[in-house]
Amino acid sequence: MPTRDIVLVLIIVVAWAGNFLTSALAMREIPPFLFTGLRFALLALPLAFLVKRPAPGQWPRLIGLCLLIGVLHFGLSFTALKMAGDLSSPAIVMQSYVPMTTLLAWWWLGERFAWRTVLAIAVSFAGVLVLGFDPLVLDRPMALVLMLISAAFLAVGTVLMKGLRSLDVYSVQGWTALFSVLPLLAISAILEPGAMAALPSVSWVAWGGALYAAFVSSLLGHGLYYVLVQRHPVAQVTPWLLLVPVLAMGLGIAFWGDRPGPRLLLGGAMVLGGVLIIALRALSKSRTAPPAEDL
Repeated sequence: MPTRDIVLVLIIVVAWAGNFLTSALAMREIPPFLFTGLRFALLALPLAFLVKRPAPGQWPRLIGLCLLIGVLHFGLSFTALKMAGDLSSPAIVMQSYVPMTTLLAWWWLGERFAWRTVLAIAVSFAGVLVLGFDPLVLDRPMALVLMLISAAFLAVGTVLMKGLRSLDVYSVQGWTALFSVLPLLAISAILEPGAMAALPSVSWVAWGGALYAAFVSSLLGHGLYYVLVQRHPVAQVTPWLLLVPVLAMGLGIAFWGDRPGPRLLLGGAMVLGGVLIIALRALSKSRTAPPAEDL
């Protein structure tokens, strides 16, 4: 990629890695499902005016996608981040959605992959097992389980997204925000009683975390990602995004007090190494595939 686009992808990396830290700080005062609901409520304000209607017959797929990613993925991932007590392990484990997506695309869409991709998937999942035995993770095993479930919902949503037509990234984000706010607030009212009533007393740090998640991580980060995938193959952009968990781990060590042990570092290297191999294999296939004809 040219230098200009490398700068853009590094802005995305910083925006998404910073979201782990700012969200963790915010969730000291705002519980996870309410925090996720606030994020989407803020995001819906500007995007409600930009959403486009999906193609005929696409509403069920779009609604399913929005609920899977907006409510289940984000709600559970923020819950896992809150429970984990560290930034490193959630940031790494979230990357397991890549091999999950590859397996789902094989099973659901009939996509094929070579033995090297099978090996990379095995290495990634083995890395999660190794990481799970680190003392930092063993203290809160449910955080690891919830993050894996969250990654699985993201993988299903990613496969569903492949069938969407005529929607840009802001429309997908806008519909996700609009369809997710009420379910998230309802879940919060049940599981986090009294949280909404306490909102007037939360600090600017918590509100800043919600604003960062909505406008920096979502609007800026995903907006720039959309720009890049319009210019380059997705597989060419994906390897750069592996810097997100690396930077998130650095932020955790510098500002959150993370002290990752050797099992977490080894398991993390296995997870990210497997994801990198999958991304490079996809890039190789995109370069050797014949160009599509214009219709």
